[in-house]
Amino acid sequence: MSSMRNLKIKASTCKRIAKELQSYEKEVQLETAKTADMKSRGADPYDLKQQENVLAESRMMVPDCRKRLKNALADLRETLAELQKGGENKGTEIDDALIIIPEVEQLLEAS
Repeated sequence: MSSMRNLKIKASTCKRIAKELQSYEKEVQLETAKTADMKSRGADPYDLKQQENVLAESRMMVPDCRKRLKNALADLRETLAELQKGGENKGTEIDDALIIIPEVEQLLEAS
């Protein structure tokens, strides 16, 4: 049986991974702009290649982070459902989870 403590941990995990996903998406945008700027300025081929590697690494992190967020959201939903099934419907942890779930869903749909 799940506990309120587990629910709080899973909710915090979702928040953290959501922030991480937003950070990686922002990083991809910044690195894409930087790479395009370097190309337009005719930067040194070695520097340009290194920048493209940085961009590729950033792009690789987005799908991984998205997958981890989906898994964390599923865990949160499962824990919340177990608690509600057990008769626990009140508490700040449950309120937080009920707020976080739609926020994370919206983030996953938007990106």
